[in-house]
Amino acid sequence: MNRILNFLARPLAVAAVGLALSFGVSSCATTSGVGVTSDFDHAVNFRAYKTWAWYPQQATDVEGGPSNGRYESFLDQRLRNAVAREMAAKGLTEVTKSPDVYVAYSARVEDKQQVSPYYNGLGYPYGYGYGFYGRGAYQPVYNYKAGTVVIDIVDARRKELAWRGTGQAQLDQNTISEEESGRIVNSILGAYPPTDNAARR
Repeated sequence: MNRILNFLARPLAVAAVGLALSFGVSSCATTSGVGVTSDFDHAVNFRAYKTWAWYPQQATDVEGGPSNGRYESFLDQRLRNAVAREMAAKGLTEVTKSPDVYVAYSARVEDKQQVSPYYNGLGYPYGYGYGFYGRGAYQPVYNYKAGTVVIDIVDARRKELAWRGTGQAQLDQNTISEEESGRIVNSILGAYPPTDNAARR
């Protein structure tokens, strides 16, 4: 148990490097405005997983609500409801003890920047009929909020990570709304179980 606790406590960037080395090439897709990546242990038979439970020591979420603790934040409730719906839709049954897999997740909201694809470096954008902006008058970069959700599926018997999915979407506020939570979780778990033949035997 300590092994997986230590793994989940590492920063995402460090964990991603370890996953790339041990799992192989990750998949990438964009669906419903959500950028999704996933990776998995190719030795796992995902067809054998029938039951699931929440990981017993879930980290606090972006709004400070401890999952499965004394209380849950609104974001925590939204993500849990969305995950439960998606797992049920995939035929997995939630149980209170002896699950095949544990499910853990984390969420964060960050400030991001994006450069306009129409900026030509001369102080004005490409296009016609909009006049001359002048050098330095046009701002090619705009700021926005991005919500990122990571979902881990942990083999309960081996206490090892079996699958990880990450989804990121642009937000219109400082938190991940109920609608956005459902959209992001649906997009992430749309990649589960993996379709790699070696993992489905």
